[in-house]
Parts: sequence; C-alpha cells; structure tokens
Amino acid sequence: MADFKVVLSDPKTGMSYKVEAAGAMAGALMGKKLGETVSADALGFEGYKIELTGATDRTGIPARKDLPGAGKRKLLLSESTGFRPTYDGQRQRKTIRASEITADFVQINAKVVEYGQKELAAYFAPEEAEAAAE
Repeated sequence: MADFKVVLSDPKTGMSYKVEAAGAMAGALMGKKLGETVSADALGFEGYKIELTGATDRTGIPARKDLPGAGKRKLLLSESTGFRPTYDGQRQRKTIRASEITADFVQINAKVVEYGQKELAAYFAPEEAEAAAE
C-alpha cells in the first residue's frame, strides 16, 4: 500500500498542516481525482471535508487537474502548472502526471472546504498543551 504526505491547508487561518497517510488512510485517497471534495474522516478529522488541489510523485513531477486518467504524459506547455517560461511565447515539452491519485504519488495537497466540530489546530497541538489546558 502507498504512503502519502498530505499537506492540509486551512483557508480561515492561513496555516498548513502535514499529515502522514498510510494504510487505510492512504487507501481512502486512492482513485480520487484532483478537484474532488472528499471526507476527511479517514484521515482522522471528523466532520471535515477537503478538496484535493494538487499532488507530486516521487520524482517531483506535478499532477494537473485537467489531465484525465492515471499515469504520466509529455505535454507541450506554455505558462501553467509544471512550467514557468523565462521569456514571452516560450513553450516546452514537459512530463506531467494525470489527475487520478495512484500509488506513485508521494505528496497530496488539499484544502479544507467544510469544518467539523473540533478546531483543526487542536488536532495538531502538542499533548503537553492539552494536559495543561485541562
């Protein structure tokens, strides 16, 4: 089974959090597509819904939301995801991953679109701070 690093962004606070997804957590994301809204219950965030916004594989190749299917493709790109030109009109053929999440991905970027009962920062607070608060 694949292991993912999920970078979860909170638009309310501007903070981002890293979540290690392995086993069943990673399985919940397999087969999903970029741009989809999924439940974050499998990641341990009850009541939250997240939108998958981007991803990269183990070699750093980015995924594009508008490229259907799974696997890699070589595309002729102007300025867009995966290529930043150095002069006007520059185009270049680059390898890009398709939008479906597979075991080849290492990092998945997501943002919160619906919030649960518990504050997101509370999931990542150190345990000592929780004990002191009680």
